[in-house]
Amino acid sequence: MHSDPIADLLTRIRNGARAGLPSVEIPLSKIKIDIVKILEAEGFLKSHEISTETKFPTIRVHIRYDAKRKPILKKLARVSKPGLRVYKAHDELKPIRSGLATQILSTSSGVMTDREARKRKIGGEVLCEVW
Repeated sequence: MHSDPIADLLTRIRNGARAGLPSVEIPLSKIKIDIVKILEAEGFLKSHEISTETKFPTIRVHIRYDAKRKPILKKLARVSKPGLRVYKAHDELKPIRSGLATQILSTSSGVMTDREARKRKIGGEVLCEVW
């Protein structure tokens, strides 16, 4: 049992990218699917599929690489942790790394990027930063 399943998701993707693996298996949960869908929409991941072949369902995430076999994903960092939650209002959400990085937030309207949260004028818990 993991005390922080989101950190486990990010670590599995980060380790798989560093090892050059084509895909990684992650235990299934709704918030993990939402985060993976955002990473896929932002272009950091190639695709994902849900596998229910075993007793415990999993998400298979296919990692995206460039032409030189370097991962597109450079940094994947957890911001809000179970011991220290980080919440930001919509006016506190500033673009990071000149707008090249993406923050993933958990809001009252679901999981979304910082760009979408600013557009909708919604704040929330900052789950992670990706670039």
